[in-house]
Amino acid sequence: MATILSVSGSPSAHSRTARLLRHLDAGLASKGHHVVPFDVRTLPPEALLGADFAHPEIVRAKELFAQADAVMIGTPVYKAAYSGLLKSLLDLLPQYALAGKTVLPLATGGTTA
Repeated sequence: MATILSVSGSPSAHSRTARLLRHLDAGLASKGHHVVPFDVRTLPPEALLGADFAHPEIVRAKELFAQADAVMIGTPVYKAAYSGLLKSLLDLLPQYALAGKTVLPLATGGTTA
């Protein structure tokens, strides 16, 4: 079965985004897929904000993307956009990190606004 990287771009450990992803993770795992949960908020802030491509945790994150057959990316919506935390990570990935992969973007909002 497929290896699926489940990426939470929420800065909160107990967000609706994280709960949605973990719910989907369980369903995919029950179908025999290998699901790898990954919370961007666990990466060192100095590596993300300083664009430290060589930082071991950033290298590890890039390897997780490279090894995945599919990627689910969840984010809360802030001012009609995805989280800055998620953008910081995506900016550090190689240009074609998602090429040839199935990608499911998921966004959660807090209000009707």
